[in-house]
Amino acid sequence: MRHEIAPRSGVAFELAKGQRLTVIDPEGEQVADLLAFNRHDTDEAISSGRSLDYLSRIFLTVPDPIWSNRSNIMLRLVEDTVGRHDFLLTPCSPDTFRILYGDDQPHRGCFGNLVAALAPWGIGADRIPVAFNIFMNVAVDGDSGALKVLPPKSRAGDRLVLEAEMDLVIGLTACSAPDSNNGSFKPIHYSIG
Repeated sequence: MRHEIAPRSGVAFELAKGQRLTVIDPEGEQVADLLAFNRHDTDEAISSGRSLDYLSRIFLTVPDPIWSNRSNIMLRLVEDTVGRHDFLLTPCSPDTFRILYGDDQPHRGCFGNLVAALAPWGIGADRIPVAFNIFMNVAVDGDSGALKVLPPKSRAGDRLVLEAEMDLVIGLTACSAPDSNNGSFKPIHYSIG
C-alpha cells in the first residue's frame, strides 16, 4: 500500500529487518529527509560520518549500505532511479529558515516534523542526526569545498528502495526548504514491503 506524506510534513513508522522501504517522488524535484534508529535501542542511529568514512565518498547509490553511529549496517540501497542523494546537510529547521532565508516567522522544517513524528518512540530534538536526504542534489566544489544546493534530479515517479538490515524506527519527511525543492513543495509517497 502506498502512503502519502503531505508537503512540508513528516511521519515515523517501524520497519522490520528484511523489509523494504520504497520512497517515491510522485511529482518530481521533491526531497525526502530520512532518519533511522535501532528499534530496540534508539541510541543507535543513522550516521553520515560513519557511512561516508567507510564508503570513502559522499554520494551513495546501489548497493551501498548506510551505517549507524555504532558501525552497524542499518539499511542498504537496493534500487535507485535517480543516483543522487545528499548525506552532508542537516534537516532544515526554524534556525535554517531564520539564518539562511531571513524568515522572521520560520516553518518548523524537517527537523521539527521529525521531532514530532519520532516523539512516540522517545526520540527528542537533541538526538536528531544528519539525515539521508533522498533526491537532494548538493554540488561540492572540488577546490574550495563550497556546497551548492541545486534542483533535485528526480522526476515524477522516481524512487529509492532501501532494505532494513535490522529492526528500525524510520522518520521520513517531505522536505520544507525551498532551495532543496527548486522553490516549491510537493508530497512524498512511500510503501513498505
